[in-house]
Amino acid sequence: MTVRIRVTRFGGYVVEGPVELVDWEGQPITAPRPDRVQLCRCGATANPPFCDGSHNRVPRPPDPEHEPDAG
Repeated sequence: MTVRIRVTRFGGYVVEGPVELVDWEGQPITAPRPDRVQLCRCGATANPPFCDGSHNRVPRPPDPEHEPDAG
């Protein structure tokens, strides 16, 4: 099976497929689901390295491609 990593627009990285997750010392990290994890990319999670939705409280820079024109 192929591992798929999907970058969500404002959330974490969704990793689907059989992967082994280890910390900076090489120690295994138990994922909530062995076949799908969502990893934080905003740094605000209370449960690293997993996304817990904290990105919803982190201010985002403007997105000129999807924001209404201010002029």
